[in-house]
Amino acid sequence: MEKIIIKDDHIKLGQALKLAGAAGSGVDAKFFINDGLVKVNGEVCTQRGKKLFEKDVISFEDKEYIIELS
Repeated sequence: MEKIIIKDDHIKLGQALKLAGAAGSGVDAKFFINDGLVKVNGEVCTQRGKKLFEKDVISFEDKEYIIELS
């Protein structure tokens, strides 16, 4: 599981995908999320602006990412 380190108390899903390198741009992230390819804490999430907090887990393309505070 890869870590996504954030400074604030939350990050939006689209931003987290970009920060992790899973999406090359915000447009890519938007399409992945809208197409139902991204899960948050085991459930498909189609909200690009969904706020993620420490210990939330993103699943995308057989990889998992966990949100951690710096």
